[in-house]
Amino acid sequence: MTNLVNYRIYGEENTQPLYILHGIFGMLDNWHLAAQQLAKDFRVVTFDARNHGKSFHDDASGYAVMSEDLGRLMDHLCDSEAIIMGHSMGGKTAMVFADQYPDRVQQLIVVDIAPKRYVPGHLGYFRAFKEVPLHLLNSRKEAEEAFLPYAPDMGVRQFLLKNIEPLPGGGYATKSNLEAIENAYEEIIGALQFHQVFLKRVDFIAGSKSGYIKAEDKDDILQHFPKAQFHEVANAGHWVHAENPAGFLSCLLQILR
Repeated sequence: MTNLVNYRIYGEENTQPLYILHGIFGMLDNWHLAAQQLAKDFRVVTFDARNHGKSFHDDASGYAVMSEDLGRLMDHLCDSEAIIMGHSMGGKTAMVFADQYPDRVQQLIVVDIAPKRYVPGHLGYFRAFKEVPLHLLNSRKEAEEAFLPYAPDMGVRQFLLKNIEPLPGGGYATKSNLEAIENAYEEIIGALQFHQVFLKRVDFIAGSKSGYIKAEDKDDILQHFPKAQFHEVANAGHWVHAENPAGFLSCLLQILR
């Protein structure tokens, strides 16, 4: 099938499907540990969003087309409906999908993102990929050092470096289609436009140290998702599942049960 995203399945075939959508500059690997744990009770599907990881590259990179990609993958795997969970950009995609195809969403879980506009926070990372001479790097260690000024936090730096891969003749190149992602960036950080109210259960999970979901965002969220419930994972910032994996998983399992 053309334009099918790169995906991975964990768990038994006859268990309830749970799809996980990653954030900007992410890929399915980011959710490997959580997916392994969840696979005891669910058939977990992780996938690379278009223009990310090993998925196809395309000029379009907005929420409508990313939502269609999810629907196409569900069709391919014969899932008429599923639990949908998304983090950050993936959380916004999941909300758009729930708005467009409410019958296909059994339960919606949104990790550390609200449907509002955000201040641009990734411009330095786009600059890093443009300014660092990837083709001249000889090792992962050199890449780490080159990205240090753009991403002083080691966790963020390692996360970004997942987007590069060694070339057969030496040097590195980006896996992701940065041009398409950057062209869609205003939409990615922008406010979502909904066409209906989603009446099924929705759970928003925030990191206690994140600030991506503020108290004043909750009224707006409840207008679109009146059954929304809010949860907080201690000792975690925006990358909740990576910064406090045990706390995140405990919170998530309570929601799913």
